[in-house]
Amino acid sequence: MSKLHELFQRQGQSPWLDNLKREWLISGEIQQWIDDGVRGITSNPSIFQKAIESSQAYTEQLAELVARGATVEDCYWELVLQDIESALGLLRPIFDESQGADGFVSLEVSPLLARDTQGTQNQARSLWESVNKPNLLVKIPATQEGLGAISQMTSEGTSVNVTLIFSLERYAAVMDSYISGLEAALANGATDLSHISSVGSFFISRVDTEVDRRLTSNGAPEALALMGTAAVTQGQLAYGAFVATFSGPRWDRLAAHGARVQRPLWASTSTKNPDLSDTLYVDSLIGPNSVNTLPDATLRAFQDHGTVLRTVDADLAEAQRLWERLGNFVDLEDVASVLEIEGVEAFKKSFVELLDVLKLRCDALRS
Repeated sequence: MSKLHELFQRQGQSPWLDNLKREWLISGEIQQWIDDGVRGITSNPSIFQKAIESSQAYTEQLAELVARGATVEDCYWELVLQDIESALGLLRPIFDESQGADGFVSLEVSPLLARDTQGTQNQARSLWESVNKPNLLVKIPATQEGLGAISQMTSEGTSVNVTLIFSLERYAAVMDSYISGLEAALANGATDLSHISSVGSFFISRVDTEVDRRLTSNGAPEALALMGTAAVTQGQLAYGAFVATFSGPRWDRLAAHGARVQRPLWASTSTKNPDLSDTLYVDSLIGPNSVNTLPDATLRAFQDHGTVLRTVDADLAEAQRLWERLGNFVDLEDVASVLEIEGVEAFKKSFVELLDVLKLRCDALRS
């Protein structure tokens, strides 16, 4: 049994692959990852930028789209949707055998809509209806403007991957948006909520990168001693908040109608600091009813030398003490604000750059 299978079967955590490209769909590499224990796939504009810019596997479809007179942005969505739908097909057996608990593929709305609630809702609705597969997760950013869209789309029965979460405060708002959406669905006449799924994607490694930069700037021995601790600590506290939120009378009422918990998903889990273990953000955040989406290099590292052991809630009291100590040296609220802005802008940049590349390719095909 592979460690990825062990992770799910022994600890209840679902390992997902944080990458998708057509070459892997064609070669069978995606299917091999599924056979090895991967139970879902996430994508984002940066992933598709790398996939499409570096490959000729999209040329034939692009030429057909150009011949039909498709716009550049229409070309983007057609290329992406074909990959998403292929991956959805490969993961459908896991979705079916898990009775809708796993086997998802995530597709993100345009990052240009990150500050546009209505625009996000309109595109999320369009993507959900266009793909029309139950194991799709539409990715919506956890910006302040995104919270209303999360609640609305959940109320309509759309399954959502809430992305770009960087703070415990925003995570609480995300969970509340999901629960409010389920309550609205119930109020609107839904009697069975089991077809609605969601994950809340907490970005991990970027937190350490930003906090450690500030700790280094502080320079005090007590500050430097905390290097490399912020991301895991916040993730562990987020898990504690998840357990507390999805229990009690408010949740029990929804669970009685088949509602599924919004699992915490650990994203950005490749280690950026070479002084830290390359499996740190997997080994330290293992627990039931959670997801870890990993780039292929980190999946391979975990397969080779990761440790399958429940760790995410081993000592939440100590995690809280450590978080408070970090707060003495770093403005953690500002860290979250900076990281959200940077995350949104990075995805926008990838999206716009890819559209520019596609425009050049379309122009070349027309000439």
